[in-house]
Amino acid sequence: MQTAAETATRMAPEMPSGGPADTLDPAEIERFTRCAAEWWDSNGKFRTLHLIGPARMTFLRDALMRHFGRPQGASRPLDELSILDIGCGGGLVCEPLCRLGARVTGIDPGLDNVEAARRHAASQGLAIDYRTARVEDLAAEGRSFDAVACLEVVEHVPDPGAFLKTCAGLVRPGGLMLLSTINRTLKAYLLAIVGAEYVLRWLPVGTHQWERFLTPDEMARHLQAAGLGAPAFRGLVYRPLDDSWSLSTDTDVNYFAAAAKPPSQEPGRDVSAA
Repeated sequence: MQTAAETATRMAPEMPSGGPADTLDPAEIERFTRCAAEWWDSNGKFRTLHLIGPARMTFLRDALMRHFGRPQGASRPLDELSILDIGCGGGLVCEPLCRLGARVTGIDPGLDNVEAARRHAASQGLAIDYRTARVEDLAAEGRSFDAVACLEVVEHVPDPGAFLKTCAGLVRPGGLMLLSTINRTLKAYLLAIVGAEYVLRWLPVGTHQWERFLTPDEMARHLQAAGLGAPAFRGLVYRPLDDSWSLSTDTDVNYFAAAAKPPSQEPGRDVSAA
C-alpha cells in the first residue's frame, strides 16, 4: 500500500534538479487529489467552493473588465484574453472564464484533478487547455498571459514569496494578477479553521494551516517584490441568513487581490502569445 508521500510523488510532475521545491507541498497535493472525483459535486467536499463561485467570478470579471477596458453589457467581455488559472483543480474557475470568452489554460500538479477537469470541460463542449504542471514548468517554456489567477492556493504553499515571484513572471507586461487567500488573524483562525473545519465540517480537518495565511500587507510586499504594482483588495464574507457569500470591504478573513504588471519598456517584444 502506498504512503501519502508516495502517492503525492506519483501525482506531481517530476521536480527538476535544483528546482524550487518549496513552492510545492506534496502533502497538500495529495490531500486535494484524493477528492478529485468530487470537484463538480456541489454538495460534496467542495461545496464551499461552489458557494463562493458567484462572488469570486464577479470579482474576477469586474477586475479584468476594468483593467483591460472592456465595455459593460458584452456577452463575452473577456473575449480573446489569455488567462492562466494556477491550481485549477477540477476547473471550477476555468469553465466560467471560458464561457466569458477567455482563452483559458489551467494547471494543477495533481494528475487526477486535471483528468477530472478535462472530462467535465469535454462534457460541456468547452475548449480549455488543461495541463498537469507547475508554475515553474510554464516559466521554463517562456510562457506569458494577459492575466494569471491563483485562487485559494497561496495558503497551501511553503514559501509564498518564491511562489508568487514565479507566478508574477507569467503575467505579461501590462497584464494583471488575481489572487484570493485567507488573512492571518484570530478571526480567520476561529472562522476558517475552528468553525469551517471542526464545527461546521465544511472542509476536511487539516485543510488549512494558520501559520501559512498571509496578511494583506504581507501579500502586498510579496507582489511588489515580484515586480507588480500595489494591489487592490476586496473582502469575501459569509452571509449565514441565506447561506451565501458576497464581496465586502471586510478583509479580516477571506480576501481577493488584484495587482497589475507595469507595461514593458522594451520596443518590439512580443509577449502576447499564451
